[in-house]
Amino acid sequence: MIRVLLADDQLLVRSGLAMLLDAAPDVEIVGEAGDGAQAVADAQRLQPDLVIMDVRMPVMDGVEATRRITDDSFARDPDAPVKILILTTYHVDRTVHDALRAGASGFLLKDSAPTDLLAATRAIAAGDAWLQPSVARDLIAEFAARPEPKAPAPDLLARLTPRENEVLVLIAQGLTNSEIAEQFHVSDVTVKTHVGRIFMKLELRDRVHAVITAYEHGLVVPRGQ
Repeated sequence: MIRVLLADDQLLVRSGLAMLLDAAPDVEIVGEAGDGAQAVADAQRLQPDLVIMDVRMPVMDGVEATRRITDDSFARDPDAPVKILILTTYHVDRTVHDALRAGASGFLLKDSAPTDLLAATRAIAAGDAWLQPSVARDLIAEFAARPEPKAPAPDLLARLTPRENEVLVLIAQGLTNSEIAEQFHVSDVTVKTHVGRIFMKLELRDRVHAVITAYEHGLVVPRGQ
């Protein structure tokens, strides 16, 4: 069962999300928060698998709430961190960039189909990431154009083997593990092992942050540049 906390300052939005998710047999809504500070407090108390978080809320916005919830010391079980799915009205927005950098594992537009909401919930709860397919390319281009001032040192990628570097590039290009395995003529298990080592060596949470790292360090250049 995926335990979900909803955080949005609009009651109608929270009610709609709860109705959609409660209909799924593998999802349980364990709480609702109307602002970012309440979301942090409720997440600390309830330790849900996932917080579905609006970025614009009173008292504390979704970016700061995400930063606090994804801090290494927040989860009672370090092997089961509380994950964040960001909800946004805008396709590409600075607050979405900041939330992803703060530790969110993906984002979803509020006008998305109900099936996308459920798919994103399941994907992130399973340890994967979710980027809205229709705008992911624009978002990554924005990340590349606006490097984080406190980005890791340039020698960070020196921790990777040549094959791990190649796998990271393909992740940034949007390939799945199966597609990477096919390209290298190896098994899915081998690719999964490479991906796990990349995450460990670069201290990444998921594929979203692997993509960000690859672009910020120049492994991949956005189209048109």
